Amino acid sequence: MPVHPDLPESLAIMIQAAHEAGERIMTYFRPGQTVSASAEVREKGHDNPLTKADLEADALLTERLLGAHPGYGWLSEETVDHPDRLAQERIFVVDPIDGTKEFIAGLPQFALSLALVERGRPVAACVHNPATRETFTAIAGMGCRLNDQPVQVSARSELTGAACLASRSETARGDWQPFLREWRIQTIGSIAYKLALIACGRFDMTFTLSPKNEWDFCAGDLLVREAGGRVTDKNGAMFRFNQADPMVRAVLATNGRLHEPLLTRLVSIPLAPDRYCLKR
Repeated sequence: MPVHPDLPESLAIMIQAAHEAGERIMTYFRPGQTVSASAEVREKGHDNPLTKADLEADALLTERLLGAHPGYGWLSEETVDHPDRLAQERIFVVDPIDGTKEFIAGLPQFALSLALVERGRPVAACVHNPATRETFTAIAGMGCRLNDQPVQVSARSELTGAACLASRSETARGDWQPFLREWRIQTIGSIAYKLALIACGRFDMTFTLSPKNEWDFCAGDLLVREAGGRVTDKNGAMFRFNQADPMVRAVLATNGRLHEPLLTRLVSIPLAPDRYCLKR
């Protein structure tokens, strides 16, 4: 894919916006402790918390990103969706806080996830963890960077014993029990942050067989692929973003070498039920 000359400038705007929103979020974060009452924690759905920090970050990102690119579409977890985004050639796909439950609990396992999508493919991405001061970025065709230094996925080629990131909530439900003896598993909340950690080579792979939305992993999709890895659904197909229904049923991300072995390993493992839909 040829690099558009305007993408570095767009990414710079995304990075600045993520840092500003991250500073706002950190005023509510308390390491190792539950956020204070000022965060106004409430439930917007089953097992789906919302805080004042989510909304303030979303408002700031909307102002900064659409202020710079008023003709672009918008898809965010915390903004009412409008079908007019489907007609836009370019669209921002945003999660102001991916890992809100970890943010609330005082765990530094959350991130802002910002992606710029063009005709269904992410072309610029920023995943920023303000608690760890890590900013992961990518432009299609230009590689992946962590705090402006180039990074790559791991070189591991053996699936057995691979370093694998797992969801905290899925682990608590017992979804990862079948894999405990196969891989070195570590639990982390945010899927955006998990994908970023795969991209920089600290871990070899991650996957979820539970429903996710585009804003959860769109930016991470580009990070991993630009770092040399692969991101697909359970059938091995790449994702196209800005769909009418932004929900997908599974996400697999690896260093690339482990992707086909992982797809084979998961063939007999069923998708998790859509618990959110079942609770409605």
